[in-house]
Amino acid sequence: MKNSRRHFLQSIAASAFAFPVWSAAEGAPYGAAGSQERVLRVALLGLGGYAKRVAEAIKDCKRVKITGLISGTPDKLKSWGSLYGVPENSRYNYENFDRVGDNPDIDAVYIITPNALHKEQAIRVARAKKHVICEKPMALNAKEGEEMIAACKAAGVQLLVGYRLHFENKTTAIIRMRQEGEFGRIRFFQGLSGFKIGDPSQWRMQKKLAGGGALMDIGIYAVNGARYMVGEEPIWVTAQETKTDPERFKEGVDETIQFQLGFPGGAVASCLSTYNMSYLDRFFLNGEKGFAEMQPSTGYGPLKARTHKGELDIPHVTHQTLQMDGMAALLLDGKKPLVPVDGEEGLKDLKILDAIYAACASGKKQMLKL
Repeated sequence: MKNSRRHFLQSIAASAFAFPVWSAAEGAPYGAAGSQERVLRVALLGLGGYAKRVAEAIKDCKRVKITGLISGTPDKLKSWGSLYGVPENSRYNYENFDRVGDNPDIDAVYIITPNALHKEQAIRVARAKKHVICEKPMALNAKEGEEMIAACKAAGVQLLVGYRLHFENKTTAIIRMRQEGEFGRIRFFQGLSGFKIGDPSQWRMQKKLAGGGALMDIGIYAVNGARYMVGEEPIWVTAQETKTDPERFKEGVDETIQFQLGFPGGAVASCLSTYNMSYLDRFFLNGEKGFAEMQPSTGYGPLKARTHKGELDIPHVTHQTLQMDGMAALLLDGKKPLVPVDGEEGLKDLKILDAIYAACASGKKQMLKL
């Protein structure tokens, strides 16, 4: 029995490592001496805390290089330019970054700014004929998401969303197990996403910039996770909002939302997003033949995962490194990840977010058509 269990876990680990589209199993590692693989040249738009994390991760990428910077802060452009070797003529501000269209050393622009800025910035990048990578949530609502998709299609460029977990090895291992029937028919999913937010003046606490509160920022992980863990698109949603501190969480900024999703195969999901409770980062998937649990499930890692067959002992790799190399293979070679990261994927999540807010406001079940 022990040998059987060990063989199973080894096979899952092997399949997980085989998934990332940059896997060395396909030939010479990207960027290796003599390799003919192209490198994705990326400009970062917005040089805040998360952009710093992405930039650090790109250092370890095999197929991605930072070749452009866009910021409203001159000092950041100077310091980041020096740190990442970006010349002055590839540094832009928010007024003139349309000129990336004239820069042959930039293939794509990664938008890492407050949610409310995504649509306008993505449309400007698309019109400059550069591929768009946009942080999640893709936009404030589905209508904006549709406009972004239309603009990118009209410009003949691709629109991707920064779903780093779609490339994460433990996550993809569980998805593969579900696809191979290891859990049997899926019956239930639980997604918990929450922490106590700090500075109340930050943009995430301003409806004008964030479009909401905890749901837009971290609840989207449970929305997106329910879809890729269950393996179906939800057909209805119900939701309830709780606000215990209206002074801190102003009108339109949700503190805590519980929501439920129904799937065509009979599975249900029960999820929670909050800015007022910590230690909530858990996915649980239950099927007729087994289960999977991830805790933590969506943080920057290392993530932990176990199933009815044991722990998933798969080494941690920086999520954003996997994500960016995977996106390079998608944009340059047409390779597809296990779970999509395109604009249509982002739009589905936005439609669900819209429905959750509508359900909170009306108290009624909202039907979905994704």
